[in-house]
Amino acid sequence: MRRQRRARILATLGPASSTPEKIRELFEAGADVFRLNFSHGTHEDHAARLRIIRELEMNSGRTIGVLMDLQGPKLRVGAMAGGKVMLEKGQKFRLDLDTSEGDSTRACLPHPEIFAALENGTDLLLDDGKLRLRVDSFGPDFAETTVMVGGALSDRKGVNVPGVVLPISPLTEKDLKDLEFGLSLGVDWVALSFVQRPSDIEEARKLIGNRAWIMSKLEKPAALDHLDEIIRLSDGVMVARGDLGVEVPPQSVPVLQRRIVKKARAHGRPVVVATQMLESMITSPVPTRAEASDVATAIYSGADAVMLSAESASGQFPEAAVQIMDSIIQEVEHDPEWRKGLDDNHSNPDQNTPDAICCALRRVTDILSPATTIAYTTSGFSALRASRERPHAAIMALTPSLHTARRLALAWGVHPVPFEHVSDVTQMVHHATRIAQRYEFAKVGDTVVIIAGLPFGHSGSTNLLHVATITE
Repeated sequence: MRRQRRARILATLGPASSTPEKIRELFEAGADVFRLNFSHGTHEDHAARLRIIRELEMNSGRTIGVLMDLQGPKLRVGAMAGGKVMLEKGQKFRLDLDTSEGDSTRACLPHPEIFAALENGTDLLLDDGKLRLRVDSFGPDFAETTVMVGGALSDRKGVNVPGVVLPISPLTEKDLKDLEFGLSLGVDWVALSFVQRPSDIEEARKLIGNRAWIMSKLEKPAALDHLDEIIRLSDGVMVARGDLGVEVPPQSVPVLQRRIVKKARAHGRPVVVATQMLESMITSPVPTRAEASDVATAIYSGADAVMLSAESASGQFPEAAVQIMDSIIQEVEHDPEWRKGLDDNHSNPDQNTPDAICCALRRVTDILSPATTIAYTTSGFSALRASRERPHAAIMALTPSLHTARRLALAWGVHPVPFEHVSDVTQMVHHATRIAQRYEFAKVGDTVVIIAGLPFGHSGSTNLLHVATITE
């Protein structure tokens, strides 16, 4: 049941990891949450993978989270004559709504919302930033540009508009269909792509309600202008470094990553660092030293989880990628400097009772060194506030809700355990100490620290801290 680390691993499933045997191997290697990437695969593919995960969960006795990742809007140019044309630096190039094949002078850009948001001097990035165009003039259905960085432009390459908020919803027609299907399957998290402003999360929340938790993918620079509000409205956030790195200079990505992680920790929201963490392991059985350092940097900063994408979905060594990520995390968490860094970057608690209790929890674990801490939680709030404090002792989250337990599988240091309701403090202590022994988090003679909300079963009411010694 117990992982010997605090940070979690989010592994993407795909063609290389879709059989019961492969998914079990990833789980046993250390994957805590599985990602279903709806940019690829069919509904039937994702349903089959989720069934395997749920069966594995039942057989293993450990709750497993499932995150569905929505594709979001994909802005692309149209088809090009011959499949590819060359653009030279300094030449003029037109983008318009004409759906005929493009050539070396023009291309179709079937997105009037982009033209509506342009200004003279705006940069357009094509093919993940390999080509750069500067807008000289524009109208509602065209843009005249100058090629600033040339190269080959192929069919349907992506278009990015850095620094511009586009009048576009993060949920496309495809996303809406995928979302309803994923929610019907019972996914635990929904990763929302193309988030630009707080209203994007509010739009998604109206559709999702409490059927899943929302993870906002921070991949658009515009979102960083509203970072605190976006994090506050989200249940978790992801540092989506791939798309983010297209629209901001590469040297800015580490700074932004650190800023996002720190903000998410301050708000008590789980934060995932994603994209290219062990990229070379798509084809190599070992990572580069730089990749190992990249994973370690995320763990030193206090990220809740790190993510594998193509490494586990389509790579040649998916199990090895999880194993190596697991070993890197454990190595970092055994470094005294890791703990010191967490403490030095700890945010002040909010002035409310739950934060006061969880702040006290952290101080108590520092002083008493209990075998474990135990959070009774219905909604997951108590466990997340305890996780925000980054206490020394592991956190067992006892919850009557299997849905809550699965969602908490992503949270730093939390070991969720579905369990029945308790009705009074005596019963609470009795059950907590028995569960801690059953899952080998504690033994007779050990001290445990328990937090809960009274009356029991009321979400967000953490107001009790109790220290107990296991006597039998």
